[in-house]
Amino acid sequence: MNKVKGSAGLPRTLVFRLSTLGAVVGDRFAERIEQHDLKPKHVGLLTALAQGTFASQQDLAGRLGVAPSLVVSLADHLESLGAVQRVRDPQDRRRQVLTLTDQGRTLLSACAAEARALDDELTADLDQSQREALHTALGGLAASLGLPTA
Repeated sequence: MNKVKGSAGLPRTLVFRLSTLGAVVGDRFAERIEQHDLKPKHVGLLTALAQGTFASQQDLAGRLGVAPSLVVSLADHLESLGAVQRVRDPQDRRRQVLTLTDQGRTLLSACAAEARALDDELTADLDQSQREALHTALGGLAASLGLPTA
């Protein structure tokens, strides 16, 4: 069997491993939250709103690194579920401000429980020190890329 030149060792790279694991874990998480009529991007928006830092759709798009039209689409769906509410910004009537509702907090809590259960399954073969090291390392990588860590 011919090996593709230059591919030697690719599976041992951090990038390859993280992207492969991310795809598998993302699919598993998506399956778990599907029961709530949510996708991971919806949960990302709910999480950003729960952090309370960015409320306008434009601000959220910048924070999440996505097109404003995607935030509008995600917010439309979340609004239909009663998870977010759109209101006009009293200081700038041109701005739509998204707020998390009680239903949104309930959904976010349910998704967090699903994520923790999946964490436990994925790390079942690791001892406590390995779990802590993995958590710390991934937190450091996330922080260095400006991603949420808390």
